Amino acid sequence: MLYEDLEKMRNNKDIEGLIKNLNDTEDNKTREIAAYFIGDLGDAKAVDPLIKLLNDDHWPIRKAAALSLGRIGDKNAVDPLIRLLKDEYWHVREIAALSLGLIGDKKAVAPIIKALQDGCVNVKCEIVEALADIGDKQAVEPLMEILKDKDYLLRACTAISLGKLGDNRAIMSLVGSLNDESYLVRVNAANALGNISDESALPYLNAALKNSKGESQGFEDALREAITKLENRKK
Repeated sequence: MLYEDLEKMRNNKDIEGLIKNLNDTEDNKTREIAAYFIGDLGDAKAVDPLIKLLNDDHWPIRKAAALSLGRIGDKNAVDPLIRLLKDEYWHVREIAALSLGLIGDKKAVAPIIKALQDGCVNVKCEIVEALADIGDKQAVEPLMEILKDKDYLLRACTAISLGKLGDNRAIMSLVGSLNDESYLVRVNAANALGNISDESALPYLNAALKNSKGESQGFEDALREAITKLENRKK
């Protein structure tokens, strides 16, 4: 089927037509596009057909189905998406984590934390973000450990997530990240400390600003913003 025909179904909100194209064709590209378009409609009628696609032999179809399940947000998809965290393709595992974050069911937290052992940085970054999206505080200590990871992008993602979680157990780990070799990690750590809003971070933020000596305007701006947030909180 032509892309334009599938697009017309989506625009007309023809969920039944799109679901039919998930199974009634041997054209993998048609099935993949139909799966993505179903996510645009967000119709729960498609949840069971999409869950079936998570076992499809063609990994792009598993990926498309996983993303649309996350966008629909039905909790019946949580267990199948958890199983997908072990998919052989990192692209699929990455989207499984993203979708679990979108759904936000706390039963996924423990399996997602376990998936932090994944060998792919792309997947780990998505897992870190999903944990912040779900918002369960049992993720704080595992994320603090990730701040020690050798990959600076993963450390940067983790700093953001700890800021979103807002738990003061992470303060000293984030304070340590103010001295990270990566500019991005330092900026994200400063922003995270401002978001946690615990005044105990003030001396460390002030010291970092004093020691920066004009080295990086972006980092210093982040420090000043965090300091202002915490000082305003004291008033």
